Amino acid sequence: MTSCGLLNSSNKPVPLRSGSVTVLIRGFVADVGCELLYRNDEPGPVEAVFVFPVDAEAAVYAFQARLGGASIEAQLREKKQAQELYGDALAGGQSSFLLQQEGAAGDIFSCSLGNLPPGEEAALTLRYVCELPLEPDGAARYVLPAVLRPRYTPDGWDGEDVTQGVPRVPQGELPYTLSLSATLQSPHGIDRVLSNCSLSPLSYTSGNRTTAQVSLAEAPPWDRDVELLVYYAEPHKPSAVLEIGLPGAEPGSLMGDPALMVTLLPSLPEAVLGQSPAGEFIFLLDRSGSMECPMDGRDYSPQRIDSAKETLVLLLKSLPLGCYFNIYGFGSQFESFYPQSVGYTQQTMAESLQRVQQLQADLGGTEILAPLRAIYRSPCRDGHPRQLFVFTDGEVVNTQEVITEVQHHRGTHRCFSFGIGEGASTALVKGIARAAGGSAEFITGQDRMQPKALQSLKQALQPAVTRISLSWDLPPGMEAELLGRGPEVIFPGQRCLIYARLRGQPQPPDTAVGGVTLQYRVQDQTYKEMLQFPLQPQDGDRLPVHRLAAKWLLLELEGAMDTGSEGDQHRALATSLASGVICSLTAYVGVDTERGQPVQGPLVRRDIPLADFGAATPLQKMCYSAPGPMAWAQGPSDVSMDCAMVCDFEDSSDVPERAPEESPLLRLVSLQNADGSWDLDPQLATALGVSETDARGRMPSQDVPPGVWATVLAVVWLHGRAAGQRDEWELLEAKAVGWVQGRAGPRLSECLEAANTLLGCSVGPAVFSL
Repeated sequence: MTSCGLLNSSNKPVPLRSGSVTVLIRGFVADVGCELLYRNDEPGPVEAVFVFPVDAEAAVYAFQARLGGASIEAQLREKKQAQELYGDALAGGQSSFLLQQEGAAGDIFSCSLGNLPPGEEAALTLRYVCELPLEPDGAARYVLPAVLRPRYTPDGWDGEDVTQGVPRVPQGELPYTLSLSATLQSPHGIDRVLSNCSLSPLSYTSGNRTTAQVSLAEAPPWDRDVELLVYYAEPHKPSAVLEIGLPGAEPGSLMGDPALMVTLLPSLPEAVLGQSPAGEFIFLLDRSGSMECPMDGRDYSPQRIDSAKETLVLLLKSLPLGCYFNIYGFGSQFESFYPQSVGYTQQTMAESLQRVQQLQADLGGTEILAPLRAIYRSPCRDGHPRQLFVFTDGEVVNTQEVITEVQHHRGTHRCFSFGIGEGASTALVKGIARAAGGSAEFITGQDRMQPKALQSLKQALQPAVTRISLSWDLPPGMEAELLGRGPEVIFPGQRCLIYARLRGQPQPPDTAVGGVTLQYRVQDQTYKEMLQFPLQPQDGDRLPVHRLAAKWLLLELEGAMDTGSEGDQHRALATSLASGVICSLTAYVGVDTERGQPVQGPLVRRDIPLADFGAATPLQKMCYSAPGPMAWAQGPSDVSMDCAMVCDFEDSSDVPERAPEESPLLRLVSLQNADGSWDLDPQLATALGVSETDARGRMPSQDVPPGVWATVLAVVWLHGRAAGQRDEWELLEAKAVGWVQGRAGPRLSECLEAANTLLGCSVGPAVFSL
């Protein structure tokens, strides 16, 4: 057989020519269209099959094709029925296409384009809508998933692994391209846009900077997700979006009634947000082989394991005296520092820090279920609510089983999860956080893990928010129905999203205003967040609010399906079919019924390949990444090792040995005692950048305890030399200030003045509440 057209390195034709992505970002919602262009240059018909990642919380709501000049809209059907329709069409010589969610996790989709005739082109377009997270610096973060790593298969797993069986080609030989353009809209103004890829200049399309356009300046590399960070003028402003229902849909149904999305940002007085000494803090760290890959694949940046170790040091130093803690590491096996959580003392902290420094990514694959079960078997401590922190870069095939395990224990703990590196499973990382009332963060490229981890620790240290309730203030003739359970966890400063549908008509309609009140208690105090909004729905054909509301309802129902509720399964199927949002029970199918003659000839399957980045080195532990807006592939059929993002090294002998360089901040922090104080010794002087003679000789009075003087010096250094990393040291500094205030007495002002003089800083007295 003579090969034609675009070829991969195995001399196999590749029918995919390009991917084109258009994004409409309105505030913190992105509506995305991905068009995939195919051409069959072979002498007979082909079936093109690809697999791609999508954020697990994205609502995929439309799928269509242009085949031979005809536009075909796919229909959402029950999955088995859709698969049968597709198979029957192929058997009858009809061109057909199928889109389905693979497995129950929700972050992998597969698409099949069958019976593409010789010499013809086809363009497949899918659409989805997703919420955008609010980053700690106020940015809205949009990620176009590009990396789909092969899933690790734990021992004893007998389910299907959809990431097996598709070929790989060497880096740089993928014969298809990617382009991306974005339209940005915000009533509060758009400040700037940043990306991990080259961008064209930001072009404002309105004089008040409320709309803008931007695009990729060049095709992105295939080794990382494409990220856009959009900065608005007022990112923390509460908002409400009311959207008109779908024309023709039955009134009283999810799609027929107007849908409302309310965004609130609860804020509490600083006095309420003080640290509590109570709590059991368990840190579960991925130590699989892929944690040796660098945080940023483009250079010799720190390895993921090194960044995680530095984060653990900061977390340990920031814990309050009186709490309990433990550290677990997992891979193909797991181990813990202590059989049970231990009290946080100077001795246990120092011992744990020494063991943290010795941690390596040496535990093999990614098996997270066993350590989770071991943690849950460990009895909880009365008066010390359990807070679980999970750090992982892995992908596993039993994601839903892991989420279900966390869900079963949601009443005994909160879970804060962190996805490290390109391709971390959104289904796993977001799923376990959602299941146990915590929050999820993702660390990619040149992100620093430490600020996000410390932000989550601040949330875990805050008093629990209880008695959460919603009330609506609507005109006569209207009522609101909450979609989903509504807010169950509130963290001050973090967005709280509420979806509801409105029934009835306000009187009079032109001036009607609605209101919503979120009420909750912290300790013995009641707080309220209120927002008013006009009751004139926005028009629009894509209905992003309806789609997102349906997706959240589906996530809830599919999670409940694991308990065996047949009613939840029926409701999920009905919700999916009514809204057009795909779920594990449904699939999109389209058939070309316009072609008069059936496509002739034997059908040849073509799997769209992934990029392969060469043989594994000891450093790499075999690293894979996926290409483009969606990783059109499934990974090697014999994968059983742990896999990760790109490591750009061809030969381990060429890789320079590089010990992780300790940051000045970490050097100082590592010397802090568990109670928050520092000792006046040569190590502290070195970390401060002064001589030991000056450190001792500039002490303002012999009446000042050396530990007080040392701690004041350290606090002044933090404010004067590491102000840009405040998020990383804020908690441990609070411990230090509290310790000093209880011991310094009237000499504190003198100590502060002398410390500023010695270190060349100008830290004000407010730091010590003077």
